[in-house]
Amino acid sequence: MPAVLTLPKVLYTVPEAMAVLSLSRSQLYREVAAGRLTIVKSGRASRISAGAIAAYVAILENPEVAA
Repeated sequence: MPAVLTLPKVLYTVPEAMAVLSLSRSQLYREVAAGRLTIVKSGRASRISAGAIAAYVAILENPEVAA
């Protein structure tokens, strides 16, 4: 049986990002509007990259980074 290659998740749907960040949909979109979280659009689909989630958490941990 061939080995199965598993890759880390790179893009999250809005509901997945909401769960990862423990945010409501409204709060997630407020963070996007404020520029603290970025969304990638693919057609009509909105996705949040793992890097954007990590950057957002870094801002929360160190507010001076955002200033």
